[in-house]
Amino acid sequence: MSHDSTQLPPALRTRLRDAPLWEFALALYGSGGVEAACLVLQDEAGVDVCELLWHCWLHHHGLECDASLEPFRRWQRQVTAPLRQLRRELKPEAQESESVAALRRTLKQAELQAEREALSRLERLAREGGRLSALPSPPPRLSERLAIRLQVQKKPHLSALRTLESQLDPP
Repeated sequence: MSHDSTQLPPALRTRLRDAPLWEFALALYGSGGVEAACLVLQDEAGVDVCELLWHCWLHHHGLECDASLEPFRRWQRQVTAPLRQLRRELKPEAQESESVAALRRTLKQAELQAEREALSRLERLAREGGRLSALPSPPPRLSERLAIRLQVQKKPHLSALRTLESQLDPP
């Protein structure tokens, strides 16, 4: 199939439009073991959790997208990552000071809003970018595709990807 998303079957386009990425991401992230798996991949392998959840969303809908992610990655580097770093750096001091704890809570909310915006940008890219294609039939395993795409090779990281896959499409 070509990379022109207008040639996707109408049912796939409708499913994607009717299934917002934000709600999907919240539901998957709240599933058993997914939060811990995402944090392992983020902290140990440098995987962007929003990008990871986006790939899961696309896979869930039988799609893949090969559009450039550089604008999204720039947002993550310039906005989300600095907020996360500040929030983490303030953790020890926040345990000693209520005013620092309040600031840390504000940063946490700002970080969450930045992540929501990142997911919104990824969703728009998939819907409007014109670089969507249907997965081959039968579809490849999500964990194997993500290991290659995200350059993840260590056993704990591969295990984390399998955790996501198991919650996305339980056996």
